[in-house]
Amino acid sequence: MATEESPNGKNRVILPSLETPTLTKAELAELLFDRLGLNKRESKDMVEAFFDLIHETLVRGDDIKLSGFGNFNIRRKAPRPGRNPRTGESIPIKARNVVTFHASHKLKSIVQGDTPPGPDFE
Repeated sequence: MATEESPNGKNRVILPSLETPTLTKAELAELLFDRLGLNKRESKDMVEAFFDLIHETLVRGDDIKLSGFGNFNIRRKAPRPGRNPRTGESIPIKARNVVTFHASHKLKSIVQGDTPPGPDFE
């Protein structure tokens, strides 16, 4: 990723263009291949294993803390009354678990351009 100078004189990360608005698993595997020298199969397997571990941990109901990045939490939402917006009919909404993500202060600061990214951050 490229950087540019922000109005406060600090460098900030330039987000990908609209042509590539998201980072995919395939792109993550390609980055591991390029930067760490793993072969493509190992890179793909490592990315898949990482996301499988995240998935399994959240399904178990455990939280995930990634230092310098953020926290994934499972939040229990209580049942509540709702309504069908089309008909106005009252319908019950069941209790459910939802995944929330809270970015770390470090990540927020880098995204806002207040802190320059470290030497390993591109």
